[in-house]
Amino acid sequence: MPAPATPPFRLDGKVAAITGAGSGIGKAIAERFAQQGAVVALLDIDGAAAAAVAAALVATGARARAVPCDVTRDQDVRAAFATVQQQFGRLDVLVNNAGIGHVGTAESTLEDDFDRLYAVNVKGVFLCTRAALPLLKATRGAICNLASIASLIGVAERFAYSMTKGAVLTMTKSVAIDYLQHGIRCNCVCPARIHTPFVDGYLRQNYPGQERAMFDKLSAWQPMGRMGTPQEVADLVLFLCSDEAAFVTGQAVPLDGGKLVS
Repeated sequence: MPAPATPPFRLDGKVAAITGAGSGIGKAIAERFAQQGAVVALLDIDGAAAAAVAAALVATGARARAVPCDVTRDQDVRAAFATVQQQFGRLDVLVNNAGIGHVGTAESTLEDDFDRLYAVNVKGVFLCTRAALPLLKATRGAICNLASIASLIGVAERFAYSMTKGAVLTMTKSVAIDYLQHGIRCNCVCPARIHTPFVDGYLRQNYPGQERAMFDKLSAWQPMGRMGTPQEVADLVLFLCSDEAAFVTGQAVPLDGGKLVS
């Protein structure tokens, strides 16, 4: 069989907008996409963090721009995607990564917590997707949403978080079916626990002096005995947004260290 004309999973000539790209998983996705030739727009409510990541990418020879954006505000989102269009002239990929976590049951979750998670994790995906779709129609582009293992199974004390990630999964399937005729693919990734700065901050705040023991406990929840890495998430997102996944849409792809088969 002849070798492919170009290496797989390349994004040369494509423009990708990634929300929550200033840290953690979003930062890893931005870095991976840039390595594969994409022009990257880094959307984040923390403009300074996004600017630092963008500057580091530019220093490697990549094309990247930070775009401050609060995904819960329609005006911010519209302005951000107008900036992407003005700066780069197109959009080929949207990664809805921005999200926040919460620990609590139905009884212990406060109304303010519930509303805050809905605003970022659900409304944010809606607003960004709606703003991006006119641009993606022109390029027959791809969307990848960050859902969670909590979209697929019950996870203790993640009531509000699970609600939002279940919504991300069903929004993914809805967009996939509604925009098939426009050549737009939409998938989501469902990670188990990923070692990000959020995890370290959560352990410091809630388990001072016991961070190592709790980290090991959280790691052992995955049958592989460890948390995933942001880079592993980025690699799966890259595949789903690449031409190699051209026949994949409407799917929720686990990245769970064996949790679903345990």
